Amino acid sequence: MSVMSVEQTSGRPLHHPQRYERVADHLAGEVRCGTLAPGERLPSERDLARRLGVGRSSVREAIAALQLRGIVETRHGAGSFITAVATDRITDGDGAERHDASPSAVLEARGAFEPSVVRLAAARARRDPVAEDLLDLMDREPDRAAWNRADRLFHRQLAAMTDNPVLLAMAESVAALMDQPLWQSLRDESVAAAGRMALYAAEHRMTYEAVIAGDAEAAAFHAAQHIDRVRRHMTLEPAT
Repeated sequence: MSVMSVEQTSGRPLHHPQRYERVADHLAGEVRCGTLAPGERLPSERDLARRLGVGRSSVREAIAALQLRGIVETRHGAGSFITAVATDRITDGDGAERHDASPSAVLEARGAFEPSVVRLAAARARRDPVAEDLLDLMDREPDRAAWNRADRLFHRQLAAMTDNPVLLAMAESVAALMDQPLWQSLRDESVAAAGRMALYAAEHRMTYEAVIAGDAEAAAFHAAQHIDRVRRHMTLEPAT
């Protein structure tokens, strides 16, 4: 996908659809014209990706976006289906103005950003009570919403540990993207697997311990490994 330019019309920037939005619009168009009927099962993510010439992550994100709009529902072990009210949802334009960031794009940005952040935080090499409280909360595996919030704030707190206000502002922007409904939907699905929250919490703790020990390379390694694992779990694993 090419870098998006910002065009102005009457002083307002135009929205350039992301890849997952184009896939979602294509599927919604098939519902609108009757190619996909209410109650019909969607092809598998792999088949849709092949047919539409996109990656499976874009298909996964598109289906999640259509779920949020009430156009698609996913049944555990059975697949994704067009809902009975799908046509009305499309006609009403439900969710049409929401343009959540692609989780794949967020994770790509985090993969470029966070290892550098923890390297700098390791140069400061000091404990942080806020980060430790968040780690303790994640270790207790509270309800999913509380766990997701602690996860999001922990990554933001790593940037706070650099003492660099610019990096903190950037991390706060990323944290806001991780609070969007599309991210939360895919994240909820990915952490539902048994042991997943405990695994992520352990990776967070290894990153933090490397930071406070002043081991920049170990901190960067653990951060990169964690983000890569989250990417695979959220956007590449077969949907259940």
